[in-house]
Amino acid sequence: MANPRKSMLVVSLLMMALCGVSIAAVYQVGDSAGWTSMGQVDYQDWAANKNFHVGDTLVFNYNNQFHNVKQVAHPGFESCNATSPIATYTNGSDTVALEKLGHFYFICGYPGHCQAGQKIEILVAPATSKPNHAASPSARSASSLYSSNLSWTWGVLGFFLLGFA
Repeated sequence: MANPRKSMLVVSLLMMALCGVSIAAVYQVGDSAGWTSMGQVDYQDWAANKNFHVGDTLVFNYNNQFHNVKQVAHPGFESCNATSPIATYTNGSDTVALEKLGHFYFICGYPGHCQAGQKIEILVAPATSKPNHAASPSARSASSLYSSNLSWTWGVLGFFLLGFA
């Protein structure tokens, strides 16, 4: 019969390895400029250079005296109509988890801000999508972190499995 302590260690290491496979990215909308209507960021261009997947997180940083974030349906996005939002965020440092595939639409609900370009469409694609080689430095570093974590995890797992076999 197998040693229960060794079996528990192997199971724990296997679980750590599987958890290491699902690293998600965190994106600060607008990078260092944040969420603003000052014309410093073209949010559509910003989003076009990213590959968003289920489990990723958007962070909206802004001055909540002058801005907010409203998640809206496509018609509200196109017309800059924030009267029937799906969700409203107002604290100035809001995180939005991307929990399913599809298009997500965000606008600033303050008058004139959406019309001035403070709106963004996010496409959450399956994880099997081709990687975007023009990804931002933060996305590239997350990818290399994933690769090194995965290699390390499998190496440790192999060491323990062979050592306890």
